Formats: sequence, C-alpha cells, structure tokens
Amino acid sequence: MKKITFLLFIFTISTQLMVAQNLKRANHLFEKRAYLNAAELFLNEEPKTQEVLEKLADCYYFNTKMDQAAPWYKILIQNYEANVEATYLFRYSQALKGIKNFSEADKWFKKYNDKKQLVVAKNLETLPFFERLNAEIKNQYTVQKLSVNSKFSDFGPAYFGDKLVFASARNGGKLYVWNNQPYLDLYQANVNNTDLTNVVPFSETINTKVHESSAVFTKDGKTMYFTRNNVEGQKKRSDKNKVTHLKIYKAQFVNNGWTNITELPFNGDHYSVEHPALSPDEKQLYFASDMPGTIGSFDIFVVDINADGTYGSPKNLGSKINTDQREQFPFVSSENILYFASDGHFGMGGLDIFNSKISNETFSLPTNLSDVINSNLDDFAFVVDEENGRGYFSSNRNGGMGDDDIYRFIQEKTYYVQGFVKNKNSSELLPGTLVTLFDDKNNAINEMIVGDDAAYSFEIEKNKNYKIRGSKKLFNPSEIEFSTNEKGNVNKDILLLLESYDDAEREIVTDKDKTQIKINSIYFDFDKSNIRPDAAIELKNVVAIMKKYPAMVVEIGAHADYRGSDDYNLILSEKRAKSVREYLVSQGVSNDNIKSVGYGETMPINECIKEKICTEEGYSLNRRCEFVILD
Repeated sequence: MKKITFLLFIFTISTQLMVAQNLKRANHLFEKRAYLNAAELFLNEEPKTQEVLEKLADCYYFNTKMDQAAPWYKILIQNYEANVEATYLFRYSQALKGIKNFSEADKWFKKYNDKKQLVVAKNLETLPFFERLNAEIKNQYTVQKLSVNSKFSDFGPAYFGDKLVFASARNGGKLYVWNNQPYLDLYQANVNNTDLTNVVPFSETINTKVHESSAVFTKDGKTMYFTRNNVEGQKKRSDKNKVTHLKIYKAQFVNNGWTNITELPFNGDHYSVEHPALSPDEKQLYFASDMPGTIGSFDIFVVDINADGTYGSPKNLGSKINTDQREQFPFVSSENILYFASDGHFGMGGLDIFNSKISNETFSLPTNLSDVINSNLDDFAFVVDEENGRGYFSSNRNGGMGDDDIYRFIQEKTYYVQGFVKNKNSSELLPGTLVTLFDDKNNAINEMIVGDDAAYSFEIEKNKNYKIRGSKKLFNPSEIEFSTNEKGNVNKDILLLLESYDDAEREIVTDKDKTQIKINSIYFDFDKSNIRPDAAIELKNVVAIMKKYPAMVVEIGAHADYRGSDDYNLILSEKRAKSVREYLVSQGVSNDNIKSVGYGETMPINECIKEKICTEEGYSLNRRCEFVILD
C-alpha cells in the first residue's frame, strides 16, 4: 500500500512538473513569436487560465487564422470580460470580421471604444459604413488575380523600371517559426497587360538566409531601400526575448550589381523599422516602425534624405494618420497621395488600405478604398501607377492561391470639371453660389452650392459637350461652354466670374439692404392705376435692363399716399403694381421674372401721413413704384 501511495505521489509530482514545463515551453515559444508551435502547447493546458486563453487566441490572430482565434477570444471574454485589457475586445472584433460576423463585431468594437474612452462616430457599423462609402466613392476599381502567386506568402510589390519586385516565401529554405513558412526573399517578374511572367530570384547579394522584403527603388534604378532582418554578417541579432527585429537597408547598383549594402542610421536592435517608401521627389523616405514614440503598435514615420546622403530625424506622421493600433506599408504616389494599411482606422476587417492627400507636409483625413479593394482579412502593400491607372496590392483574403497573394487592379479613370467662383470685379471668393452642370441638351445633370472655399467639382465624361453656370442672388449668372475629347482633353479647370448687378449697371444701386433698379420716379394720378405717358418712358429703362439680364427677378412694389382708407389704398396699390407688370410683359419681359406687390400706405418715404399737412406734390411722392431685385 505504501508503495502504491509513493508511486501515485511520484506520478502526481511528475505530472505537475510536465504541466509546468509545458506552459514554460509554450510561453517561451510565444515570446519568440513561434505562434503556431506555441498554440499546440497552449491547447493542452488545463485549466485554461485567462493568460493561456489570451495567448492561445493571439497565436491564431497573429497568423490571421480568424476562424480559430474567434472561438478562443469568445471563451476568454465570456469568463474574464471585466478583467481583460481593451486590446482583446478589439482583437475579438477583428476576428469576428474575419469570419464575416459583422454585427457581432460591431458590438464588440463599441465595447472596445467604451473601455478605451475613445470618441468615435455614432452608429459606426461595418456594412452600412461601406454602403455609404461606395455611394460616395469616385474612383472605381477592377481587381484581378495573378497566376504567379504561390502556395506560400507573396506580397509587397514594388516598381523597378518595367519590372515588378516582390517578396515571396517560395524558395523552400529554412522555416520561419512565426508561420512555419520559409524565410522571405525578393523576386522580380516581367509585367504584361494582364499578369506577371518570368518570375526569378532577385540579386544574390540582396537575398540571404533571413527575411528580405518590401523594396523601393529610385527612378534611375541605381538605389534601393529594402527590409531585412537585423543581421551581423550572416548571423541574426536578437533582443532579450530572442526576437530578431527588422531593419531598412540601402543598396546601390554599381557595375551591373547591387553592392554597398548599409543599414540606415535610425534602425535599432530593440524595435523594427520596415516597409520603405520614397516621396515623388525622392527627398523623403517613409517607413513603418514600432520605435519609441509610436502612438500604436506600429506607426508610419518620415525622414528627410539630405543632399549629402545623410538623414534627418524620423518624424511621426501624427494622430491623423496613426492610431493606437497598426499602420504599415506606406506608399506615396506620383500625385503625392499617401497609401497605407491600417487596422486602427475603421474598416472591413484586418488591415485595410487607406489614402491621404499630402499638401505642405499636412495630411487629409484618411479614406478607406472601399470593399472592392479591401476584404474582411488583411489588405496591404498598395502601389499604383497613376498615369495608366494600374497597380497592385497584397491580400490574404479567401479564394487566393496561398497565404498572402498579390492582386492586380485597374482604376477606372474619373474625369472632372472643377474650379472656383469669384467676384469679377473684386476677385473675392463667392461662397453660397449655385453651380450647375448642363449637358448638350441643356438638361441640368448636377449642381452644388459652393462652400466657404467657393470651390466646385463635377464628374464628367469623354467626348461630351457641357455648359457650366454659376448663379448667385443679385449677381449676373456666368455661363461657360466646354467640350471633352478622347485623347486626354478631359479634366477641366474653369474659373467662374460673376458680376454683381450694382457693379454692372449704374441704374442699379444697393441701399439699406435693398438692391433696386433706380429710374426716375414712376407716379400715378390720384386714385388712378393706369400707366401715365411719363411713366411709360421711364419703364423702358426697366425693360432694357431686364431683357439684358434674362435671369433677373424683380419685385414691383407699388405704394399709395395716406389719403383714403387702409383697405382702399392696399387694393389701389395692388392695381398699380399689376398695371406695371402688365406693361412690362407687353414689352417682352417674362411674366415669370416679375412679382407685383401692393403695399398700400404702409411704407411712406416722407412725413405726409396726415391730412392737410403736405402739398399735393408731397403726397404724390408716396404714390410711387419701386423695382427691387430679388434674384
């Protein structure tokens, strides 16, 4: 009996030691980022504590195996929601998007924001967000699969003259513990109209036994920047957790070969610097890093490339671009638009691709490229040749050849007429102007009221005739006709100059917030409404101005003197206004442009408001007609 008890004791102690060693080994692999191997050990852990559940779910999450990550995050949060950090609510939301459970993902994204006390747009829901985005988006894309993708990871395309360079794990070499795929090398391929061909390894002096990826080349093809593991000679250099970080290296093309390979001075042994991208003038280098000073796990930075080949200090692009999550894979187009991947800005799931216009070192609010480009998994490494509207990006979406795949897209060109509205005489901007676009049949096909910047923009088509009109109250409308053709004479910049009526005509004056056609006074005989001969002569001036400006709308305001009852004078003034309107119409002025109003005795212009205090001439001054311009 004692022997059996002793054996049971030994077995229990041995089991506890094995469990402890299993957990220690799992944690060690997790710290080394050998996530898939670590997951196998965490699966065997019982009981599954909060820490074990967090790490087990993370192992799958970091390999974008969302169908396996989501159930473990669910168990974690069901058991420990009050204690888990907000990060796990975010990852659970992303994992749910990865399996297209968007409604549940939106719920946990809101809980994440509440826990982080982040202020976000109300009712931010994934599917309605993209429905609105697609209704607003101007540039449409057609996405195509490439046949050259392998069953391994292929990503990070870069233009290299008439070729494309990308990273791939297809080499069959030593496995990388993060995802159990071979280490990455750079490859190059020829580009044709529909696919990539003739894929071959890039230079042997660039590719090594460790990772090489994410290259960018100067326009002359003589300098490249690329990402590589932190190495010294042929040996990887690791931090205290046995993690080998990434660095950006520079190489030069000399005597038909890549040489002078040097690492950039702002690299570090305890953080990663990766994904280089050049500005159009090649005077700045953009990159992603988790160096000290980041807002999230990875941020995008920029550094000046000095004329002597040295570098300035890296600058974080700030909170408009960077979030408390990941921003990576920058690319700057020839039109100075920054494209980058992020899972911190609201998106479809995983990394989404966004763009932001760069102007005077400031950035516009990032815009999601829509769910035509982005999927519910990772989409990243976007590059575009804006001249021909073609480009590439990478994605591990469902339906690909392997892990990460490279996709080609065609950007359907969109053309615009755009410009500003200004005062013809003062050159001041005219906010509030209605700008209307007409087709060749004079049908209004689009319109907008310009804002404070007085700028307008409309989409137009090739081989069409158009007219653009600017209209503003108390201004003469401005109209310009233009045409587009097949060969690039499409985009139009048109300045609309509007002249105010009181600037254009000396008979039109503005006084006390009224703009009027000022002519010699139109008077009526006492108790009469007919047009007198002297009045007809003056009205010819009104007719001339209104015919000159056929869009002008005028109110005829007729007035009576004080004598007579209020009701009688009101009716009399209405008859006088109607009489003037009929006269103007008889002379060819459009009835639609005239409004007649009788004001009776309510608006005298002198003190003749009582019986027997004025002369007949004084009373007659109030028997007048005014022509106030309404539009």
